[in-house]
Amino acid sequence: MTDLLRIPEFHDHEAVVYLNDKKSGLRGFIGIHNTNLGPAAGGTRYWHYTSEKDALRDAMRLSRAMTYKCALARVPHGGAKGVIMANSHHRASELFTAYAKRVNLLRGTFSTGEDVGLTPEHLRVLEKNSPYIIGRERFAGNPSPWAAKGVFHAMRAALETTFGTDEIAGRTFAIKGLGKVGTVLCGMLYERGGRIIGADIDAARVKSVKRKYPKVEIVSPKDIHHQRVDVFAPCALGDEFSKKTIPQLRCQVVCGGANNQLTTPEDGNRLHSWGILYVPDYLANGGGLINVVAELDKRGYSRKRVERKVQGIYGTAKEIIQRSRGENKPTSEVADRLAETIFLKKK
Repeated sequence: MTDLLRIPEFHDHEAVVYLNDKKSGLRGFIGIHNTNLGPAAGGTRYWHYTSEKDALRDAMRLSRAMTYKCALARVPHGGAKGVIMANSHHRASELFTAYAKRVNLLRGTFSTGEDVGLTPEHLRVLEKNSPYIIGRERFAGNPSPWAAKGVFHAMRAALETTFGTDEIAGRTFAIKGLGKVGTVLCGMLYERGGRIIGADIDAARVKSVKRKYPKVEIVSPKDIHHQRVDVFAPCALGDEFSKKTIPQLRCQVVCGGANNQLTTPEDGNRLHSWGILYVPDYLANGGGLINVVAELDKRGYSRKRVERKVQGIYGTAKEIIQRSRGENKPTSEVADRLAETIFLKKK
């Protein structure tokens, strides 16, 4: 317990569950950060971690961000996250069956669904073995398109504030990560006349994007930060911005779908001091969350309600940007403060 409390990412988590099942090969963690607003929700990440400590820290970072995301998305849920270490050579069906049974032990305190590394096949195994799985194919489905829509609406607010119009045509966008979210965002911007520069470590993804959107320019992932663009959209993994990478940016706006983009809280201050408008990641990518937790609504899942709520990300982003400018405070700080007034007052 003492060691856990010393880990910086702990941040007063309500519960941290260690997952260990030798028969299936399951190893990982579930972090439940805060349930003031309601039962916790968050996806499950299936990823290669170098150590259990790295997996634990990722679970806690992600679950804390989910609390803030839920608050700004105005959904009646708290933040949680599951991570499974993809280091086992056991059968995936056995691994995810074991994980589903561990989720069941929490008796609805934690609902989960798709995140990085999980496939529709994995989700079907989970759904078969647990009633606490969201983002199911016949209801909300894949959260990624909705996450991309949320980023798009947040980006509109940033463009309007920075350039006086949210017009996409004629603007340049760098998208790092052409996966599920990045590709959808690329299509939305491309179809509206945006000039796109993309990057991804996966050659197959790059080829697929070029086939769909031939005018997209492709650069190396290590060079994407250096591109002179209006908007840089990180849509890969986290830790994008640090004391080292921020001076390399040549953009006016940062707005993307990746989680935990700031390496440290101070990096929000750095972006602000460099005159770069940062839309906090947990606000911009909230569309996926809004979509999947709609399955838990007592009225039943409604695509229309989801659409309205995701469009509302524009208004929340505009509010945070305006407060930031009025107070001359980083948007990351303003967003954190706003989220905390929402979920902490429910204690």
